[in-house]
Amino acid sequence: MTDRLTPRELLLIFAFWTGLAVASSVNRLLDAPGVIRVMSPTGPVVLAFLEAWLWAAFTPLIFRLSVSMPPERMRWWLRLLLLIAIGIALSITIYLIVDVTRDLLIPPRRHRRISPLGEVARFRFINQFIFYVAVLAAGYARAYFFRDRRREAQETLLKAQLAEAQLHALRMQINPHFLFNTLHAISALVERDPAGVRKMIARLSELLRHTMDRSARELIPLRDELDFLRRYIEIMEIRFQGRLQVTINVEDAALDALVPNLILQPIVENALEHGASRVVGKGEIVIAGRRDGERIVLEVRDNGPGVGPPRSSGVGLANTRARLSQLYGDAARVELSSGSEGGAVAEIVIPYTHGDR
Repeated sequence: MTDRLTPRELLLIFAFWTGLAVASSVNRLLDAPGVIRVMSPTGPVVLAFLEAWLWAAFTPLIFRLSVSMPPERMRWWLRLLLLIAIGIALSITIYLIVDVTRDLLIPPRRHRRISPLGEVARFRFINQFIFYVAVLAAGYARAYFFRDRRREAQETLLKAQLAEAQLHALRMQINPHFLFNTLHAISALVERDPAGVRKMIARLSELLRHTMDRSARELIPLRDELDFLRRYIEIMEIRFQGRLQVTINVEDAALDALVPNLILQPIVENALEHGASRVVGKGEIVIAGRRDGERIVLEVRDNGPGVGPPRSSGVGLANTRARLSQLYGDAARVELSSGSEGGAVAEIVIPYTHGDR
C-alpha cells in the first residue's frame, strides 16, 4: 500500500477535471451570449478545459503536500502558513495562465485591459485558491484513508503473528508431558521387554520429530492426524503389555477435514492415564469421528472410572480448549462427561473445513 498515486487514480483525476470542464463549458455557452458574439464559440470551451487540465496536472503535486506535510511532523501554524503560501502562489500562476490565454482569444478592442498585477491585487485569483483548498482537503482525506488502511493491516498482521506464537506455545506444551510419560513407560519395561523398549524408542523418535517440527502446519487433514495418533498408540500398546485395546472408527466423509495439528494426542493420553490405566483387566479406548453438517465431531471414549476433579482440569484438556479458542473462537468446543455406560467421553466439535480450501 503506497502514497504514490496509481494509474487508476490518475485517470480518475483527469476524468473528474474533464467532467468539470464540460459542465463549465456548457454553463458559459448558455449564460454568456454577448461574449460569444464577439469571439469564437470555442473560446469559452478552450478556457474551461485549459483551467481544468491545469488543475488536473497540479492535483498530484497538491496530494503530495498532504503526505509530505502531515499534521504530526511540524507545528500547526508553520504548516498552515506554508500551505497558504503555496496555495496563493499556485492559484496566481493558474489564474495568470488563463488570463493570458483569454487575452489571446478575445479581441483587444472588446477586452477590458487591466494589468496582470492589477488583477492579482484585486484578488481575482480567489476562485483558484478555493479550488486549491478543496484539492488539498481531498489529498488529506486520501492520506488519512491509506494511513488507516496501513494501520489496520499492521494490526491484523501483529494479531496473526501473536495468535500463531500462542498456538505454537500451546502445542509445544504437549511435548514435555508426553515425553515424560513415554520415558517413564520405557524405564518400566527395560528389563521385562527389551525388544519392546527398542520399538518404543524408534516410535518415540518419529513422534518427537513430528512434534518438534516448527514448520508443521497448524491445520492438517484428519487422516494425517490419525496416522500420527496410530504411532503414538503403538507405543502405548507396548507399554500396556496386551492390556489395551484401541478402536478407531472415523467416517470417510470426515477424513479430509482440516483439524488442529496434535489435537487428539493429549485427549487420548488423558483417556489412557485417567481411564484405561485404572481398569482392572483390559483398558478400552474408542476414537470416533464424523461430519455433522458444517461441523466435525471427534470423540474419545474410555472404560475407566469416569470423570473426576483431577481429570476435568488436566493439562491436555486445558491446552485443547485454549488452542480451539485461538483458532475458532466460540465456533468450537471441547467437553468431558461421563459415558452412559460408564467411563468418560471427551467430545471435540470444530467447524468443517475441507483440506482443498
